[in-house]
Amino acid sequence: MESSKKPIVKVQERKQEVQEDQSAKIIDWEDYEQELARLCSLTSALEESKNKKLLIEEKLRSLIQVQAESLSRSNELDQMREKLESRKLVMGNMSMHSKVVKEKVRKQEEQLSVEIGSLVVGGSSLSVANKRMQDSGRSLGGEKGYDHLKKLQKLLRFRQQYMVSQVSLLYPVKVVIGKAPEQELESFSSSIKSGGPAGLKPIDQGTLTISGLHLIAIPSTKMGLFTDKKEVRQSSTALGYVAHAVSLIAAYLQVPLRYPVRLGGSRSYIRDYAPSVEHSTLDSMISTSSKPVEFPLFIEGQDSTRAAYAVFLLNKDLEQLLNFIGLKSLGPRQILANLKELLRTLLSPEYIHAY
Repeated sequence: MESSKKPIVKVQERKQEVQEDQSAKIIDWEDYEQELARLCSLTSALEESKNKKLLIEEKLRSLIQVQAESLSRSNELDQMREKLESRKLVMGNMSMHSKVVKEKVRKQEEQLSVEIGSLVVGGSSLSVANKRMQDSGRSLGGEKGYDHLKKLQKLLRFRQQYMVSQVSLLYPVKVVIGKAPEQELESFSSSIKSGGPAGLKPIDQGTLTISGLHLIAIPSTKMGLFTDKKEVRQSSTALGYVAHAVSLIAAYLQVPLRYPVRLGGSRSYIRDYAPSVEHSTLDSMISTSSKPVEFPLFIEGQDSTRAAYAVFLLNKDLEQLLNFIGLKSLGPRQILANLKELLRTLLSPEYIHAY
C-alpha cells in the first residue's frame, strides 16, 4: 500500500512543477529593469492602497461608531419624546381638572359672597332688633313702663266701671217678687239659682225686670184681638232698654258688636250682616246683596219669627260681651239674666284687678 502511494505523490509534485514552469514568465535582461520598476511601482501602489484601505476602515469604524451613537441618541430622543407626550397628556388632564376646580371655586365664592351678604343683612337686622329690644326694655323699666301701663289700665277700668254704673242706674235690672205676666220670658230663680230650663217660671219666685218692665215671650203667631197690647208694648220698650244698655256697654268696653243695634226706643232694630239661609228664606224681602238685614225688636205689626230672631241676636250680643270679660252665657233666652250678670261682674272690685 505504501509503495503504491509514493508514485502518485511524485506524479502530483511533477505536475505542480510543470504548472509553475508554465506560469513563470521568462524576462529578458533588457526588460528586467523595466519590469523591476513596474513591480516596485505596483508594490508601492499596493502599499498605498493598503494604507488607504486602513484609513477607510478607520473612517468607516468611526462613522459606524458615530452612526451607532446617533442611533442610540435617536432612540433616547424617541423615548424622551414619548415621555414628553405622556407628560403633556398628564398636564392637559391636570389643566382640565384645574379649570373644573377653578370653576367650582368661583361658584362657591359667589355662593359664599351671597351668604356673607345675607349674613351681613341678618346681622344688621339682628342689631336693629337688639337695639329695639333694649329700647323696649328701658321703656318698660322706666317711668312709662309696664307699671305705668298697669296704672293706666286700672284708671281706664275705673272709668269704665263708672260709666257702666251710670247705665245700671239708668236701666236697673231688678228681681221682682210677686205675680208676673203669664207669658214671662224668664225668671231670676230658674235661670240663675236652680239652673232649670228657661221659660218655666215656678210659682211665687222672683222675675227680672228692667226699669220695672217685664219681658214676655213672643208668640209663635201674629197678635190676635185678645192679645194684651199693653204688655206687648211694655216688652218692646224693655227690649229697647236692653238694646240701648248693650250698645253703651259695648262702646265703653270698645267691643265691636257682631250684630249692631239701630236704636229707636220701643221700635229698635238689630242688624245681621250675614243672615243664615234658614232665616233668609222666611222673609221674601231679604235680598242677596251685601246690605245688612234688619230684624225688629218689637212684635206689633211685625212677623213673630223675625221678632224672635231679633231677640236671639240681641242675646248673642250679650253673650259676646260676657265672653269678652271671661264669662259664659246663662242661656239662649236669658236676656235680662245675662245683662244682670254682665253688670254685676263689671261693677265688682275683681274687674279692676282682673288680668
